[in-house]
Amino acid sequence: MYDLMVIGFQTDTTRVATFMLDNAGGNRRYSEIGIKDAHHQMSHHRNQTDLVEKLQKIDQYLVEQFAYFLGKLDSVKEGEHTLLDNSMILYGSGISDGNRHRHEDLPIVLAGSAGGRIETGRLIQPEGKEVPMGNLFLSMLDLMGSPVESIGDSSGRLKELV
Repeated sequence: MYDLMVIGFQTDTTRVATFMLDNAGGNRRYSEIGIKDAHHQMSHHRNQTDLVEKLQKIDQYLVEQFAYFLGKLDSVKEGEHTLLDNSMILYGSGISDGNRHRHEDLPIVLAGSAGGRIETGRLIQPEGKEVPMGNLFLSMLDLMGSPVESIGDSSGRLKELV
């Protein structure tokens, strides 16, 4: 799927794509990396070392696949830049800890510089407590020239992004 998305972007067939690796309650098994247990059930690990280790192995596998995708985007030239340079690629989850169903301090990566409008290589920690993910989405839409008033529980723009 990552390869297909790169081709879609490269050929201008599309410039927007979503790819859900599994749904939030999904019980996918990762037999390709030796994990036979259901992912969602393992996420309620109750700090059992063997389950935490399996989850870490899955997370590493998924991040490696994402890195592969970014590498492919970075290998495609678009004028003086690369497809990755001209993109905004969001990777992450709406839950930071499946064991406790925590929805704060989310594991989010935003890759690409949106054609030079986003400074890369930094950690952004928004000001305020429990800043809604919708604020990031609003800011991304602004950068795409598609501003909207609000998304979900958004409370404003993520001023730290640009």
